[in-house]
Amino acid sequence: MNYTDIVGEDHILNHIKNAVTFGKTSHAYVINGEDGSGKRMIAKLFAQALLCESTHKPCESCHSCKQVMSDNHPDVKWITHEKPNTISVDDVRVQLNDDIVIKPYSGPYKIYIMDETEKLGPAGQNAILKTIEEPPAYAVIMLLTNNAAALLPTIMSRCVLLNVRPVAKELVVKYLMEKAGVVDYAAKIAAEFAGGNIGKAMRLATSAHFGELKENVLTVVKNSPDMEISELVAAVKSVTDYKLEAEDYLNLLLIWYRDVLMYKATMQADRLIFKEEVMEIRKQGSRCSFEGLQNIINAIDKCRQRLKANVNFELAVQLMFMTINEEMN
Repeated sequence: MNYTDIVGEDHILNHIKNAVTFGKTSHAYVINGEDGSGKRMIAKLFAQALLCESTHKPCESCHSCKQVMSDNHPDVKWITHEKPNTISVDDVRVQLNDDIVIKPYSGPYKIYIMDETEKLGPAGQNAILKTIEEPPAYAVIMLLTNNAAALLPTIMSRCVLLNVRPVAKELVVKYLMEKAGVVDYAAKIAAEFAGGNIGKAMRLATSAHFGELKENVLTVVKNSPDMEISELVAAVKSVTDYKLEAEDYLNLLLIWYRDVLMYKATMQADRLIFKEEVMEIRKQGSRCSFEGLQNIINAIDKCRQRLKANVNFELAVQLMFMTINEEMN
């Protein structure tokens, strides 16, 4: 792994490079970003650079780099937890507090990486705080989280905060095509509704069910005016129940109607995501007003908000399709 593997996070890469080059490494970091945004890759790259035996860090070829890349370096400790929703005080004490007093086995640093730190309760956070306040000189602690606000202010004040930012869509598309061999069309769709999250885009673009999701959505948007609301709800539920997230489905619906709105406004297909469906897009644009399309987009956003608020799935989706059908008929 090297710096080119981290896309669109130059501010974090510059920090890592400076820390490694000038020996300005902090004893504790909070790496904050959405699930799938690359926090683990960043932490692993940082560890690899800190422990690299070469003058060109990370070199990817020395014994230490190879150990970090294969998750076998004795001085890189990933803190784990058995309970899916909780990191216990015992997890912290046994894997961090009790172990950190032992000096590094082979490198200049001993690095501890805890993912999902937001799952720590107050007692666990206080246990970490004691270690962060007086760490050994060789210790580097990296706390990975999707919600830095869940951490105690006293922890945040003692850590360097590295925020993982959304990646530009064009960089996501390029990454998917070059790194995963995803075709242009699928890469653009995945990038469009991954919201700058490369991990999410990769998951969707390489999913065995991605094609099924796309076809399901296309069937729904093309036939919704002639389908019963119950049929439409069932079509969404058949995919989201066991294969993909409901939000992914709604995002794809959103892309479709934004394409319709875009084409209606410009009469140009070059900026469309669903370019190969331009005939259907033109047809839907002609039968719906600008205001109607905006109402549909608002209804999809409202459905997403309702689902996040734990509103009944069928009710939320039903209300959305009622608006779609009303505006398209």
